[in-house]
Amino acid sequence: MPRLSSAPQMLHVVVSLTGLVLLWSFSAWLGSDPTILPSPGAVWQLMVAETQSGELPRHMWATFRRVLLAFSLAMVFGLFIGLALGRSARLNQWFSTWLVVFLNIPALVVIVLCYLWIGLNEVAAITAVALNKTAMVAVSIREGVHALNPWLSEMARAFRMSRLTELRHVTLPQLWPYIASSMRNGLAIIWKIVLVVEFLGRSDGVGFQIHLYFQLFETGYVLAYALSFVVVMLVIEYGVIGVLERRAVRWRATT
Repeated sequence: MPRLSSAPQMLHVVVSLTGLVLLWSFSAWLGSDPTILPSPGAVWQLMVAETQSGELPRHMWATFRRVLLAFSLAMVFGLFIGLALGRSARLNQWFSTWLVVFLNIPALVVIVLCYLWIGLNEVAAITAVALNKTAMVAVSIREGVHALNPWLSEMARAFRMSRLTELRHVTLPQLWPYIASSMRNGLAIIWKIVLVVEFLGRSDGVGFQIHLYFQLFETGYVLAYALSFVVVMLVIEYGVIGVLERRAVRWRATT
């Protein structure tokens, strides 16, 4: 399918988000109960106040650090596992069941077990999140390897490319849609799991703050912290992943 250029795409994003905010405003006006659904303006004021006090940046950084570390570990290990299983039918035959097992273990179980085995610390938190995502990345990359064009691999061997050169110039460009999908799904899932990790066993982070204000029945603060991190994820999606994707698939425009 044809891809939109960056400018029209961003215009669609802005218009779409504006429509969502208008719908939220109308729902808040219709409900007329800020304790249940405060207006966007009220939540924005809370976000500004928490930022000025320093609380929002501190907890945002704690969550972002955990997301970044867990995401990096899951992508690296998932990429290598997926490549190995996709390249080797024997490995895939023996270990594909392992992936199915890890895919179906609830995230909450993994989090609780990591806290029990490792302790209520950062290592346990990041390990639990990374384990929950690694199998999903591996499955996606394995399917991408199975979909590779065999003629391009034959060409690489005909030109006597090294394994590293073939991986860089032949395999990874074809795998990019699967990698990008894993990255998008990974960010969406990992930060939610990080919130659960912080909710259960950390003393800082967005999840910890949401737990605190949930106990106080402060809907506005819950929305303020949650939406602040959603904004960060949107910036990463369109400012980082989107740019990398356009650069990675430029070769398709010439084919």
